[in-house]
Amino acid sequence: MMKTPWKVVLTVGVGVFLLSSCPSLSASEQQRDVDADKCLIWGPGLIARVVLPVRYFFIQAVDSDNQNLTDSVGDKAFSVNLYNSQTGAGVRAWIQVLDRHDGSYIVRYRLYESTKDMKVSIMYNSKHVAQSPYSLNGMVYHEKCYCPAKDITKWLKTMNCPKTYSQIEEDLSPFTTVDTDAVANSAINRFNKAGMHSLCQYRIIDNKIYRKTYGQHVGFKMFMDNILLSITRKVTLPNMEFFTNLGDWPLEKRKISESPIPLFSWCGSNDTRDIVMPTYDVTESTLEMLGRTTLDLFAVQANTGPKWEEKTQKAFWRGRDSREERLQLTVMARKHPDLIDAALTHMFFFPKNEEKYGKLVKSVSFFDFFKYKYQVNIDGTVAAYRLPYLLAGDSLVLKQESSYYEFFYRDLVPDVHYVPFKRDLSNLLDKLKWAKDHDDEAKEIAKNGQEFVRQNLQPSSIFCYHVILFQKFAKLQKSAPQSADGFELVPQPDGHDAYCDCTRRKKKRKEEL
Repeated sequence: MMKTPWKVVLTVGVGVFLLSSCPSLSASEQQRDVDADKCLIWGPGLIARVVLPVRYFFIQAVDSDNQNLTDSVGDKAFSVNLYNSQTGAGVRAWIQVLDRHDGSYIVRYRLYESTKDMKVSIMYNSKHVAQSPYSLNGMVYHEKCYCPAKDITKWLKTMNCPKTYSQIEEDLSPFTTVDTDAVANSAINRFNKAGMHSLCQYRIIDNKIYRKTYGQHVGFKMFMDNILLSITRKVTLPNMEFFTNLGDWPLEKRKISESPIPLFSWCGSNDTRDIVMPTYDVTESTLEMLGRTTLDLFAVQANTGPKWEEKTQKAFWRGRDSREERLQLTVMARKHPDLIDAALTHMFFFPKNEEKYGKLVKSVSFFDFFKYKYQVNIDGTVAAYRLPYLLAGDSLVLKQESSYYEFFYRDLVPDVHYVPFKRDLSNLLDKLKWAKDHDDEAKEIAKNGQEFVRQNLQPSSIFCYHVILFQKFAKLQKSAPQSADGFELVPQPDGHDAYCDCTRRKKKRKEEL
């Protein structure tokens, strides 16, 4: 199983201590007498050494009887302020408090520049919450600062990363050693076909990133560039060489007996042996929180629509015609409008037929999906990358059985985190009817799926997964690359406006994360 990255903790000074969770009140017993002293605050955004594009932490509202509140206490109940501990001057940052409408809150902030010796003040009704103000001593780096930690093992511990992930172990198991020259020859000879495949060959040498592209459509290299640049600003990666598949479909179909080569892809399948990474979608939304993107896993948690009991009791789906079963779903919806609201927004792959599939409709805000109690997840060209966002809401996800998977699917449990239905949709109506007839069980599964995302797909998890994968893969190489001849340097962004001072403060005592 994937490890919970940040459990409920109370921070005092630089020490971090685990707390057991408090018993929760049912909705009928809900009280709103928030006790600021007893509220819980935890998360990586309260630790200076944890550098993320957007730092974040969590608040759990607790009442005077030490009971967790399970309903919102107001979207503006908690105020957060960042300031310099020496001068009291405010720190330039975009701060956002997200109400998850269940008594808990996400606080996230993006620094506009690096700062030093910062305090985080959390207030409720003009009173400090828990151990507020929290001290982040030493440098608190801006995302653009190139100040990598030298020791990758210590960095992983600081980030509270797990020792490994089961998907990584499975993906790397066919490779006892990796001959990078042999891999390069095979990858280029087999997959360097214009119009069919697109690859990017990366070399990381002295923590600098170099690449060479193959194929016609290589624009998606920007996504791999971005996460590599962000990681290498935070930690020193080992010298290594690998190939990234820039297309949707996983490529390596050789059996173990046929000597498959390691190819990094965003999607895996049961009949291929590609090494799976977090998708470009969830990775880019992690990097661009409070930036270019408006849809991310934290934003979804604050926009889950009406309460469960008030949601429209239909299954909802919108999307393009990238798989035949999507067309079948729209036909099913036209026959059963009382159960399903499904429509196509674009058609690129199949002939239009309004009489059969209905008229194309306008795209709707993803947040509006959660007005509906049930969400249908059907593959597109490969796995539908919307699944983590659907799970993050509080609707029940019904997922098509599929040979495709993302990096976290291995830890999802059918009928615990989602309700599965057959690939040909033959039992989808039966599953929907079951959900309607078993409302309490359906609600519990929806909550389990939401909790899975909250615990396992935080921004820190995306960084942990990448770094652990790179670290383990690098150890398999027969030899590490030393030369970047013929490769293009991927430059780090100019961080002069971030005011980076890469002197790291020595710890005076051990921190437990």
